Amino acid sequence: MRFKTSSMIVAAVGLAGVGLSGCASSQAGSSGDPGAMAMPAGSSCQSVRGELNKLDSKGTPSRVEAATRGARLAPAQQAEVDRYNQLLNLYLGARCHV
Repeated sequence: MRFKTSSMIVAAVGLAGVGLSGCASSQAGSSGDPGAMAMPAGSSCQSVRGELNKLDSKGTPSRVEAATRGARLAPAQQAEVDRYNQLLNLYLGARCHV
């Protein structure tokens, strides 16, 4: 019985090693990073951050969390949540946070 257990452990470690080496070789040539997205015309990191700050001061992040949990929001609140998510995607996609 001891022989089977140790054989299974060796086999599992071997398979894990093969799997990890496959991951390493697939990323050797590139990082898989598409790069920063371009901002829409007329937008800048500062303008997007300013609008996010305004929505932050209105309490929009708590509404975003509520919407994520499935809570129903008034149409005006849902519009703020949608705008917040859009701005956050722009901000992070353009790498303004770096």
